[in-house]
Amino acid sequence: MSNTTLIVAAIIAILAIVGLFLLLRKPTQRVSLSDAAPPAPAAKPAPEPAPSAKPVAKEGHGITDSAAAAVLDVSGPVLGVDAHPDLPSDDLTRIKGLGPKAQTVLAGLGVHRFEQLAALDPAQAAELDARLGAFKGRIFRDRWVEQARYLEQGDIAGFEKEFGKLS
Repeated sequence: MSNTTLIVAAIIAILAIVGLFLLLRKPTQRVSLSDAAPPAPAAKPAPEPAPSAKPVAKEGHGITDSAAAAVLDVSGPVLGVDAHPDLPSDDLTRIKGLGPKAQTVLAGLGVHRFEQLAALDPAQAAELDARLGAFKGRIFRDRWVEQARYLEQGDIAGFEKEFGKLS
């Protein structure tokens, strides 16, 4: 076999493993747009690691960890799974045209941070837009992806020049 064939086979195997991992995980809680108050989440005690457990590799240590992290970053929004649930959520309502209800819908689809919106290509944005229910079309009309790129980079001056004063 040639090196190219081996690399393609390895990438397909990695994608299959990551896909299975994501599909077998517990699904994120879906949020409805009803006015009813959501039930309070039950507190879960953090499991203590076994004394002989290996430390978990951090993202970006080695080529395989970087490749796995890249696959998770790309596949997360497409599959509707938050690949980084431990990172804090951004206040997506800073994006003009994206209010609290739209933020709740995005959170239900696994989108919690500016970087997730900023990383979407047009096809991914169209797929996400199709899943926005009552907010369908807003991602393009209000240019959420472009706004998220400015906010993710912390370019407030560029944001305000393009979209007006940030509130």
